[in-house]
Amino acid sequence: MPSMRDVIVVGAGPNGLTAAVELARRGLTVEVFEAQSAIGGGARTEELTLPGFRHDPCSAVHPMGAGSPAFRAMPLERYGLEWLHADLPLAHPFPDGTAAVLAHSVGETAMSLGPRDAGTYRRLVAPYTGRWDTLAEDFLTVPWDGPPRGPLTLGRFGLTGLQPASWLIRRFREDKAKALVAGLAGHVISPVSTPATAAIALVFALAAHAGGWPMARGGSQSVSDALAGYLRDLGGVVHTGVEVKRLDELPPARAYVFDTSPTALARIAGLGRAFRGYRYGAAAFKIDYALDGPVPWTAEEARRAGTVHLGPTHGEIDTALRAVTGGRAPDTPFLITAQPTLVDPGRAPAGKHVFWAYGHVPHGWEGDLTDAVERQLERFAPGFRDRVLARAVAGPADLARRNANYVGGDISCGAYSGLQTLFRPRPARVPYATAHPAVFLCSSASWPGPGVHGMCGHNAARAVWRRLRT
Repeated sequence: MPSMRDVIVVGAGPNGLTAAVELARRGLTVEVFEAQSAIGGGARTEELTLPGFRHDPCSAVHPMGAGSPAFRAMPLERYGLEWLHADLPLAHPFPDGTAAVLAHSVGETAMSLGPRDAGTYRRLVAPYTGRWDTLAEDFLTVPWDGPPRGPLTLGRFGLTGLQPASWLIRRFREDKAKALVAGLAGHVISPVSTPATAAIALVFALAAHAGGWPMARGGSQSVSDALAGYLRDLGGVVHTGVEVKRLDELPPARAYVFDTSPTALARIAGLGRAFRGYRYGAAAFKIDYALDGPVPWTAEEARRAGTVHLGPTHGEIDTALRAVTGGRAPDTPFLITAQPTLVDPGRAPAGKHVFWAYGHVPHGWEGDLTDAVERQLERFAPGFRDRVLARAVAGPADLARRNANYVGGDISCGAYSGLQTLFRPRPARVPYATAHPAVFLCSSASWPGPGVHGMCGHNAARAVWRRLRT
């Protein structure tokens, strides 16, 4: 008879690896099984275009990574993880060559919004300035994990964060501030009128002021490799190239933790229609570029920013988001772009650059958004196309092939609408548990959702630990 493991993790993305580390640190025997030939899930780095150009197929910038309570508790720097920061975390340029910025400094951010909105921005973030560690610990975990460390701060954040981002936008008077807020909220691919999208915008802003929006030296793969290196030193084992189709194909274990979509978990674990009400959302359409030089932004601030949002008004951003959630590709997409070689020139040959951009399209869309994406880029960086050496285009189906958790191209692994906005994957005291007492979910389909921060895995590991101790 094969020996009984304590825990088996299915899926070696950041959440699966974080869960494995957390449980191995508690002295449990842990094995990880990954279907792909390499670990990483949404945090990988590959040569997608030309030799010597190192791209991130999925995530590239990690606003929640450097400030993650899960990652801060691990010695990941010993395993090669180094966060790199651009001069500006984020720039939001406008067609006239000016830009709003999300800077490390609250003051610089406020000033970029103009005199009529500077004070409003300062007042918005003032209650949380200097309190990121406490707020992140409380916001990114779950209530049953114990009383909040900062109940007053969390309560105040909740009163603001439960609002739609459109309510935050109304506090401002000029388009620069309104567009900046809409762009921050737009990361969840949901209209700005969606409840609780204010929390997304505010968390991203506070993360920039507390820890920046960094990238990992060498690419996002460095995050995954650091987690796996630490896990192996703790005695954990990682298997790659092993696709799990049924639970009984795995070695016997006291608990099974899935860094997969809920529907994949239900299929593998034989849970039938356990997640039949879970909804997947709109998709991403992503292009990785090899460039002959830096992006020729008109706005000087965009040349200094690791991330650049493209959508000149909050109305244009919301129109694009409403289109995709309504089943139509936008004529003018809202774009989220990243410039890795601005801070990490070694990811491309000397003088060359990698560039990362995506817009949003309907779930499972089969069209080509390349021309619309590049028209939008040319609005803010005339001559961009002239610098393109090669491009790797990934529509929803391509994204799903790269990462099975991106069902229909949904990089959030679940729609931000209805109860799923706050309760992922469903309302439950222990959202990581399932109907099977030994099976748990730890992917970004669970709270607190997408992003390379490991908190879904961190929280799920605590739930597993409690179950195994009883």
